[in-house]
Amino acid sequence: MSVPALIGDIGGTNCRLALYRPGEGIAGRWRARRADFPGLEAAIAHYLRALPAAERPRRAALAVAAPIAGDEVLMTNTGWTFSVRGMRAALDLDELRVLNDFAALALALPVLAPADRLAIGPERVPGPGPLAVLGPGTGLGTALSVPAAGHWVAVPGEGGHVSLAALNRREAAVIERLRLRFDHVSAERLLSGPGLLLLYRTLAEVSRRGPRAEDPEQVSRGALDGSDELAADALDMFFKMLGSTAGNLALSAGARGGVYLAGGILPPLREALQRSGFRERFIAKGRFREYLDPLPTWLITHPHPAELGLAALLDGLGEVSP
Repeated sequence: MSVPALIGDIGGTNCRLALYRPGEGIAGRWRARRADFPGLEAAIAHYLRALPAAERPRRAALAVAAPIAGDEVLMTNTGWTFSVRGMRAALDLDELRVLNDFAALALALPVLAPADRLAIGPERVPGPGPLAVLGPGTGLGTALSVPAAGHWVAVPGEGGHVSLAALNRREAAVIERLRLRFDHVSAERLLSGPGLLLLYRTLAEVSRRGPRAEDPEQVSRGALDGSDELAADALDMFFKMLGSTAGNLALSAGARGGVYLAGGILPPLREALQRSGFRERFIAKGRFREYLDPLPTWLITHPHPAELGLAALLDGLGEVSP
């Protein structure tokens, strides 16, 4: 039996680790709360100590919720910081690859099975060309997967920080109200977990209604069970704005292979997302409606998509753009 590689999906709240053997799959999944460890190296060392000596990995690939530019990595939402070279030495690894979490998601897109995704809107046959992924979570992440010489290249971006545009008076009123508080109203200001609550509260202000929900989960719950009309309106606007933003990404990237939605927020809302105005707003680009209409839009339903991307990286099926 071959020595496994260590793979990890490191987010703002949880640290998920597992072992990957080419041809055999992923096993030994372990999850810990970030707050339980002083740093990423300590969390990984704790996991590795429980393994038999014959199972100790020599290679590792980690997806982290942070921009990757050089040896020092700062995970803004966690306060964790580490040196890639220092961690490789401390953990006695021959190879350590660290990539942005959405780069890992981008590498997963070409290897997702049909059962790992749900069509949002009509079923469409993907064309040749780049694949795009965006996902609301703590923020709004984006990345591309571009075909190149028999493999795929992940190109992470910062598309969550594009300026958010309104398509009607109600959206314009919300954005104008937010401009009184923020110099820049970015897409992730509203299209994220914290953003959904901010959208709900701002919509309450401009429509002169009293908000009842106190966190994003309450907004979602009130919208889904019909107990909060304001929450339903906020979620409706959230999906429509997400559709417009996804359409912008598809146009900018030429993502004829399709656009994927990721993150932990959307899967519990899948039925509402399918009924929403997301798809109509995705294609509502005037003269370029016919360009976007053939493009598929999917929600990723696989529970651990970043692991698939890390496995593809270790197998040589994909690479990350420098």
